[in-house]
Amino acid sequence: MSEHYYSQKPTAAHDVNQIKETLRGRTYTFLTDAGVFSKKGVDYGSKVLIEAMDIPENSDVLDVGCGYGPMGLVAASLAVKGKVTMVDINERALELTRLNAESNHISNVEIRQSNMLDTVIDLTFDRVITNPPIRAGKETVHRIFEQSYQVLCPGGSLWIVIQKKQGAPSAFAKLESLFSQVSEVGKDKGYRIIKAQK
Repeated sequence: MSEHYYSQKPTAAHDVNQIKETLRGRTYTFLTDAGVFSKKGVDYGSKVLIEAMDIPENSDVLDVGCGYGPMGLVAASLAVKGKVTMVDINERALELTRLNAESNHISNVEIRQSNMLDTVIDLTFDRVITNPPIRAGKETVHRIFEQSYQVLCPGGSLWIVIQKKQGAPSAFAKLESLFSQVSEVGKDKGYRIIKAQK
């Protein structure tokens, strides 16, 4: 079986690159590496979610499957009086996130290793953001939705990006079974932004 970016300890040979991305009007520099998601540049779906997500300045945010950090670090730049907890199972991705937080002078973040939301399940958040690991399978993605519902405070919301062809309709149905209000708040090139409010 080939290795995926949701491996805990990627074995792919290192291939570190530095990329620049302008997101929400600010330019960020990110280190990426082999064995992490979208190493050549912030993927289009994440960019669509970054532009759409509503992050109040005092919010506590959870970024699930943070990769090398683009979504969570932008969220931290928006939540200037809040905090962003960033989780991923991939140790290489987490180390990159630490370096990227430092190089972009973003300090209101906490970076944790976690399989899905297992290590943060006792905490509460105002927002959960995720570009879910579709290739990990529907069971994993739906578990992330269930755990997100658990950790959100009343009135909090889960923001996800998913491609129509990769199961947006079934994701929407699953979210409707959990959350009081589910709406599509944006779409671009086949990517759907779904907001699920508790």
